[in-house]
Amino acid sequence: MTATATRTEAVRRGGGRRLVDRVARVRELGIVVALGVLFGVTGAVNPSFLTYASIRDILLNSAIVAMLAVGQTLVVVTRNVDLSVSSVVGLSAFGGALILADHPGVPVAVVVAGCVLLGALCGAVNGLLVGAAKVPALVATLGTLYAFRGIDYAWAGGRQVNAADMPEGFLSLGTRSVLGVPLLALTALVVLVVVGWMLGNLRSGRELYAIGSNPEAAVLAGIRVRRRIVAAFVANGALAGLAGVMWAARFGTVDATVATGKELDVVAAVVVGGVAIFGGSGTVYGAALGALLLSGITSALAVLRVDALAQTAINGALLLAAIALDRILALRVAAALRRRRFHDAT
Repeated sequence: MTATATRTEAVRRGGGRRLVDRVARVRELGIVVALGVLFGVTGAVNPSFLTYASIRDILLNSAIVAMLAVGQTLVVVTRNVDLSVSSVVGLSAFGGALILADHPGVPVAVVVAGCVLLGALCGAVNGLLVGAAKVPALVATLGTLYAFRGIDYAWAGGRQVNAADMPEGFLSLGTRSVLGVPLLALTALVVLVVVGWMLGNLRSGRELYAIGSNPEAAVLAGIRVRRRIVAAFVANGALAGLAGVMWAARFGTVDATVATGKELDVVAAVVVGGVAIFGGSGTVYGAALGALLLSGITSALAVLRVDALAQTAINGALLLAAIALDRILALRVAAALRRRRFHDAT
């Protein structure tokens, strides 16, 4: 009798997981359709929007945000958020650029690894504050946002590193293409595929969703919640460090103000991409599509000569609409699961 009940509960949980995954796929398909409409309508109004140069710029502009959105997804699915990513990007971008400028003989690979390690260290600080010290993520990462930015300003001391100060081999990473696709976009794509596979196939990835769905139940199930939360923040920080290197290679000119305010774009991309702000559902693929959609909208509005303030308002409206849609879908999924449990019970 106990074995039968266990099998029934397992089937019920599997059905609930499949229902949530189906909703996520529908959200991602909706973003793909929105991208098609955006490119189609804007291209019809202004054909230059569909040129290779324009699409290449969109891919370059969205690559860094997509990279940050992938890392942010790891944190958000655990029912947390990291507002300090922009400061981590700025800190790693300036640190990497400064080393390359003052010590041109240092291999680029060593600088990249150092920036990733610096980002992971910042992520560990956030993870320990949230996972171990139980400080609310919003409060903890808001504090570290200012703390990391302050360290960046103190380190820079008003200095600006220009493209002329850095090796050409490093700067070429921001402009190089492979088969017509920007190298930075390919890097973001590789990270996206790897992290997406890990979330969907590894036990540690599925446990992040379990923590976000119900932290108390995750503890009772034997999941090491604190360790998983710390790991999620560390991974997010490491990706922010890599994004900092990408930023320096992309723009060339780096100072202490790099990526200021970019955390809002990252959170918007994650939420618009269908990752529930309340945790427990969403994919990195949706988050990356959200980054591409927001970048495409910004470029389209610029081509259509829409005022910059209107662009910000439109992004805000999309964020509010995505949060409202997430809440509606969450309520509908919960109702469907209740009906299913009632049906199974009878």
